[in-house]
Amino acid sequence: MKKKTKNTINVALIVFLVGIILLLSYVLPSSSMLFPILKKGAIYALIAVSMNLLNGFTGLFSLGQAGFMLIGAYTYAIFTIPTEMRSAVYQYFSGGVVQFTVPVIVALVFAGIIAAVFAFLIGLPVLRLKSDYLAIATLGFAEIIRAILQWKMLGPVTNGSNMLKSFPTFDSIIFGLKKIPFFDSIFTSAPWVPTFLSTMIPILISGVCIAIIVLLINSSYGRAFKAIRDDEVAAEAMGINLARHKMMAFCTSAFFAGVGGALLAMFQSIAKAADFKAGMTYEILLIVVLGGIGSVTGSCIGSFLFIAASEWWLRGLDMGKFLGITSPGIFRIGFRLVVFSVIIMCVVLFWRKGIMGEREFDVERIINSFKRFPVWLKNLWKKKGEVSGND
Repeated sequence: MKKKTKNTINVALIVFLVGIILLLSYVLPSSSMLFPILKKGAIYALIAVSMNLLNGFTGLFSLGQAGFMLIGAYTYAIFTIPTEMRSAVYQYFSGGVVQFTVPVIVALVFAGIIAAVFAFLIGLPVLRLKSDYLAIATLGFAEIIRAILQWKMLGPVTNGSNMLKSFPTFDSIIFGLKKIPFFDSIFTSAPWVPTFLSTMIPILISGVCIAIIVLLINSSYGRAFKAIRDDEVAAEAMGINLARHKMMAFCTSAFFAGVGGALLAMFQSIAKAADFKAGMTYEILLIVVLGGIGSVTGSCIGSFLFIAASEWWLRGLDMGKFLGITSPGIFRIGFRLVVFSVIIMCVVLFWRKGIMGEREFDVERIINSFKRFPVWLKNLWKKKGEVSGND
């Protein structure tokens, strides 16, 4: 299939998915659980792909993703809290030291840059380590940064152990558009439009970031990352600077994890260091493994399935009964997590390389599969006929 045709089909698929979301926004009520799932799934997809860039494509086993997300969330919140709200947010620290705001897009970029700067500083010593030692070092960094941001001495900047709030969120951005007469008239005549726009903001930002990561993976730098993953000795023999490319992958992964942390803060409407525990990193790692280590498409699919299953589809189990499964009364609260764990174990047993393995979603492969289906069916029927004839 020609590259131009392939790109046309990909664009058509994107337009189709946007149309589906537009239709769902029109048909379903704004209170539907589907829209928060789509938002959080898109955010987790970005974070999972950023982790996959490091773990799957470069072969560096890092567990510091929650730390970079935390830095991104706090950076975004600190730079976007309105000046008139700072006295209420920083009530124990005399309004804080930062007394200015920046636009949302600028704050998102700042979130990624600050996370990348920390990654560079941390990477100087820890990237000399390998395998489990690197994982332990980066996990320790995430826990240390979480403790430091809650330190009372940094309260005028981070608000100590108190949460940060009152910064722009997806819904507040759309609400702000209502003050413009043009948008106000549209929202009045089509009340479903705010829900659609609020859902599309994280999907659009995450989609652009993932597209940038894909371009990086398909570039000469991406091929160098894969060479390092496959064999460091051979990669160095071919002239690849191991230290420079490892640092590039580490900082790039941290940048997009920081952006993802900022988006998660916008989704949750608060930024609190206590929420960014090691368990969050394990969730992202689980998504990467379920989707397929070394597959961008797998990370995206795994993210939406993980969020939907854990926070929506199995939620009924905590209320007693769901899909014919009755949860024991004594274990009712949290029983969905037990069922979810069993499902994950089954997926890992039957798809040991994840849902996509190392493959990507390929339109050409799907088309060829449909073309081969009649031939496969004919051969299967022929084999059955031969077996029955021999009998």
